[in-house]
Amino acid sequence: MDGPRGEPPANDDKRPMSASAPVSLAPAGGAAAIVAPRPLAITLADPLEARERPLSENVLHLWHIIVKWRWAIAAATIAGLAAGVIMTLITTPIYRATTTIQIDKEPPKVQTIGTPQYDWEDPDKYYLTQYELLKSRTLAERVAQSSDLADDDALFHPPETRPLWSRLFPHKAAPATQTSHFQRAAAAAGIVSGGLTIMPVRASRLVKISFDSPDPGTASKIANAVAQSYISWNLERRFEASAAARKYLEDKLAETRAALQASQQKGSAYDQQNGLINIGGAAADPKTGSTGESIDAADLSALDQSLSAATAARIQAQQHLTQAQSTPDASLPELVSDTAYQSLRATRDTAMAEYQQNLKIYRPNFPSMVEAKAKIDSLAQQMVGVANAVRGSLKAQYEIATRNEGQLRGEVDRRKGGLLASQAKRVQESVIDTDISTDRTLYDSMLATYKQIGVSGAVQDNNISVVDPAMKPGFPIRPQPMLNLMLYGSLGVALGVMLAFLLEQLDLSMKVPEDVEKELGLPVLATIPILTGAISAVRALENPKSQLSEGYYSARAALELSTEDGVPANLVITSSMKGEGKSTSALALASGFGRLGMRVLLIDADMRNPVQHRLLARDNSIGLSNLLAGSAELAPAFQPTGYANLTFLSAGRPPPNPSELLAGGKMVSLLKAARDHFDLVVVDAPPVMGLADAPQLASIAEGVLMVVEANATKRDIARNSMRRLRAVNARLLGALFTKFDIKKAGYAYGYAYSYGYGRGYGFDYETPAPVGRLAGLLKLAQSNASRRRDD
Repeated sequence: MDGPRGEPPANDDKRPMSASAPVSLAPAGGAAAIVAPRPLAITLADPLEARERPLSENVLHLWHIIVKWRWAIAAATIAGLAAGVIMTLITTPIYRATTTIQIDKEPPKVQTIGTPQYDWEDPDKYYLTQYELLKSRTLAERVAQSSDLADDDALFHPPETRPLWSRLFPHKAAPATQTSHFQRAAAAAGIVSGGLTIMPVRASRLVKISFDSPDPGTASKIANAVAQSYISWNLERRFEASAAARKYLEDKLAETRAALQASQQKGSAYDQQNGLINIGGAAADPKTGSTGESIDAADLSALDQSLSAATAARIQAQQHLTQAQSTPDASLPELVSDTAYQSLRATRDTAMAEYQQNLKIYRPNFPSMVEAKAKIDSLAQQMVGVANAVRGSLKAQYEIATRNEGQLRGEVDRRKGGLLASQAKRVQESVIDTDISTDRTLYDSMLATYKQIGVSGAVQDNNISVVDPAMKPGFPIRPQPMLNLMLYGSLGVALGVMLAFLLEQLDLSMKVPEDVEKELGLPVLATIPILTGAISAVRALENPKSQLSEGYYSARAALELSTEDGVPANLVITSSMKGEGKSTSALALASGFGRLGMRVLLIDADMRNPVQHRLLARDNSIGLSNLLAGSAELAPAFQPTGYANLTFLSAGRPPPNPSELLAGGKMVSLLKAARDHFDLVVVDAPPVMGLADAPQLASIAEGVLMVVEANATKRDIARNSMRRLRAVNARLLGALFTKFDIKKAGYAYGYAYSYGYGRGYGFDYETPAPVGRLAGLLKLAQSNASRRRDD
C-alpha cells in the first residue's frame, strides 16, 4: 500500500490531463450524444411510495397513536380533573370590591424658573402617571395609616367563609406575637399593595380601583379608603408644590433684587465718572439697550433737525429766486399778489387806453399827448422798480437761507466730533444698561409668578372625584369550580395527547443504520464512527490505522462490489443537508482508492460553498466553474495533492448560477474525458435539499453515494432528498452512515455491532466488512448486473 502522502505514479497507457494532452470538453455530436449509463435498480424495497398515505390513513394513524397511548391520556386527564378539584377545595374564596373614580386632566398652572416643568399635553403620559401613583407604596402606607389597618384583625386573620372547609378544618387563631405597631403598619401596607388592582376604563377618564380580600367587608373598606386617600394625597401634593414654589421664589426674588440694585449702582457710578448724562423718558435704544438719551445726542438731534429745515428753506429760496429771474414781471407770483404793483399796472393800462383813444383825435406831438405818453412811461418805470425790488428781496432771502444753512452745518459737524469722542464711553454704558434691563425683566417676571402662586395656593380645587363607592361583595370571584374543572381537565387532555405524540415521535433523526435502510431503502455500505478528541478529520485520515480510516475502508470495499465491473468510473457523493460529512467522505474515499494504485480525480462540484480546497490546502482561483464556463485552460485547473495518485479539481470562483453550468453538456463531456486519464472520478456534490445542483450531477453519474449523519439527519428531509434523486433516475449505490456514536445507539445495538470495531470503534482493516454484509453486497451487484443486461 502506498503511503498517505505519495505522489501519483506515471502510467504508460493513460496520461493525466495537462496542457500537452488537452481534453476537449465539447461533446462529439452535441451534448445529447453523450449520455450516462442507464441507472441500475435498487434491490432493497423502496419504502417511499408506501409512505404516501391518503388523508384517511393519516387520520387513522393519528387515532391509532391516541388509542395506543389511551391510558397515558386518561391518566393525564384524571390527574388534571383531580388537580382542579384539589385547587377548588384548597383555594380560599376571594372577594373583590371596586370603587370607580374620575380623573380629569389638569396640567400644572404654575411653571417656576429653576424647578421641573411637567408637560401634560400627552394624555397618555398623564394618566399613566396617575395609575402608577395609585399603585405606589406611599399611597398604600397612607391607606394603612388613615384606616388604622395595623389594628384590624380582619385584615390579618380573615374569617373562614367556606362552611364545609370550616367544619372539616376548624380555624385556630394564631398565637399572638410581640410585634410593634410600625411592623404591623408595614405589613398592612404590603397587604393593601398586594391586593390592589387598577383597571382604567378604555376610552374614558374613569378608573376602577379594586381590592381582593378573603373578607368582603375588608375588601369594600380598603377600596373606598384607597380612593379617599388618593384624593387627599393629590390635594396635599398640589399644596406642597405651591408652598415649595413660593419658598423657592422668595429666595430667588431676594437674589434678583440684589443683583438689580448692584447693576443700577454700577451704571450710575460709571455715568458720573465719565460725565455721561442721559435724558430720561426716552425709549430704549434697540442697539445699546440704553433707557435714556445723552445730552450730546439730544443736541445733535435738534441741530440735525434745524439743519434739515435750513436746507429746505435754502432750497425753496433758491427755487423762488431762479423762478423770478426767468419769469416775466406780469407772471411773477409775488407781483401778481402785490397790491402796489397791480395798482400801478391798472393806472398804466387806463392811461394807455386814453392815449390810444386820443390818438384818433390828436397827433402824438400834441402837448397833451406828449404829457400822457410821459405819464405812461413813468408808470412803466415804477412797475419795473417794484419788480426789481421784489427780485432783490427774493435774492436777499436766498442769501440769508444760505448763511443759516452753512452756520448750522458747521455746528452739526462740530457736535458730531464731540459725540464720536464719547462713543467709546457709551459702549460700556450700553453693556451696563443691558444688564440692568435683564435683571429688571427677570425680577418683574419672578414677582408676577410669586403673586400668581399666592393667589392659586389660596384656593385648592381637585380634579379627582368618586363616581361609585365600593359596596360589600356578595359572592367571591374565585375559585370557580366549573371553570377550574374545565380548565384543568382540558389541560390534562392536552398534556396527555402531547405526551402520546411525544412518546411516539420523540426523535425524528436516524440513529442506527437500520433506520437508513428502513426509511430510505438504501443499503448502508459503511458505518463511520464519530471522531473523539481534538483531532481533525484530515489528520485522522492521514493515519491509515485510525478509526476514521478503517471506517472508510469498509465503504471502499463495498463500492468495489457495487457493480459487476467494480467501482464506477465516476462517483457522486452528496447528502441531504450541509455538515453531514460528505466532503470528508469524498476526500477519504478518493484518497483510499488512490492508495490502492487507482488514479483518482477529486472534483469539488459544490460551487456555492466549496470546502475541498481548504481540506487539501490548495488554490481555488481556477477550477470547475472556469472550465464549464470556458474561461480557463485545463492545465492550471488540475492540481496535484499530497495523497498518492490523487488529482484535485477545485470548485473555482463562485459563478452567478451554478445550476446552469452543471446543466450543460460540458459536465458530461468532462466526466467522459476523465475516463481516458483517470480510473475514478469522485465528485463532491452540493447538498440535495434546496438546490438543483446535486440532482443534475446525480443524473449523469454512474454511481451516487448518499451520506447520512447519525443523530442529526431527519427522516423526512432524507426521504425528500431520496425522492429528488430518484426523480432524475439517479443510480443510488448506497449510503454512508457518518458520525456514528455507539453510546447513543443503546446498549443492545452497541453490543451487537461492537465485534466489527477495533476496541468498539472502526471496522478491522484486514476484514473490511462483516461476512453477512459482504454477501448482501454481492447479491446487490449480481442483481444490478442482471438488470443492466435486461435493459
